[in-house]
Amino acid sequence: MAKSCISRLLVVFLSLAVSLAAPPPAVYIFGDSTLDVGTNDLIPECQARADVAFNGIDFPYSEPTGRFSNGLNTADEIVMLMGLKRSPPPFLRLVQNMSTFKKNILNGANFASGGSGILNTTGHYKRVISLEEQIQQFSTVRSNITNMTGSDAQTDAILSKAFFLISIGSNDIFEYLLNITVPPSMTIPEFNATLVSTYENHLKTLYELGARTFGILTVPPIGCTPFARAVFSTPIYHKDSCFLPAQQFALAFYTEAVALLEKFSSQVQDIQYSLANTYLMTDTMMEDMFAFGFKDISSACCGNGTYQCNQTASVCSNRDEYLFWDRFHPTQRASELAALTLFGASEWLVAPMNFSQLLGVSI
Repeated sequence: MAKSCISRLLVVFLSLAVSLAAPPPAVYIFGDSTLDVGTNDLIPECQARADVAFNGIDFPYSEPTGRFSNGLNTADEIVMLMGLKRSPPPFLRLVQNMSTFKKNILNGANFASGGSGILNTTGHYKRVISLEEQIQQFSTVRSNITNMTGSDAQTDAILSKAFFLISIGSNDIFEYLLNITVPPSMTIPEFNATLVSTYENHLKTLYELGARTFGILTVPPIGCTPFARAVFSTPIYHKDSCFLPAQQFALAFYTEAVALLEKFSSQVQDIQYSLANTYLMTDTMMEDMFAFGFKDISSACCGNGTYQCNQTASVCSNRDEYLFWDRFHPTQRASELAALTLFGASEWLVAPMNFSQLLGVSI
């Protein structure tokens, strides 16, 4: 089965000659550090930031941009396949220039904040922007579009054609396992129920604000990150092994997300979505890493599993051969492969349709 999955995924990469249709009128991006393109750099008190080298070493001029990557991140790679140059700028940057704000938000905005979560309690010790607050920021965007169009109906028409990309949930799970922000008395079933019901409420709020087309990434195998391998290493879970409880959480999150979206789409008839099985996508690449050009799927290219990537950390030279850039995040190459999968894979990885089918991009 694993070899069959790998073969099909390789076909996706080899056959993905993209013939681009017109990009959607706007792309609005929500989530955590996998999609953050500089939001946290604009929050002075935020501790979860990537504004120092060696982040951005493969970006133009080797400049750190706030992306937790050696270059482009998953948000960039996805929108590039839609015909855009890279992710829309952070909302917090757009709002700094009100003379161009209204024009720019018609093209989209990135609200993603590294360290954030589905739950408001997640990441607050770092002062990050939770998903709820990101959606509140989008509400401001909607209000400004309505001011320009003069009517809610016209705003609804504009937003109904936009693409809403979301990737979140990993930080909620990590912080539960580390007993950081969740009450210790909350059991695993209680935590899962709270997480899923809160996520459902967030999606409904976005729908009420005009969102109709969703691309949703679920939680990857976070138990295999360099961080999990280092921090949760015990006699049972060796540092060279993935941390099983985190893996089980990630798998459960995908199952719950499937049920949530099936329920949601049955309640409202005018939404369409693609749900990515990010766990299986990544696991497939790890199953036969050499087939995908990787030589290291467990170590951090920059730093190690315990410490963050910065200008004092060691950094690898063969970055395209690493799955992980730092203790949590994929390399630019891994993000590129993930984006190609999202656009070209069949239902075993992206359901009920892939991003190409969702957005009308022919391949």
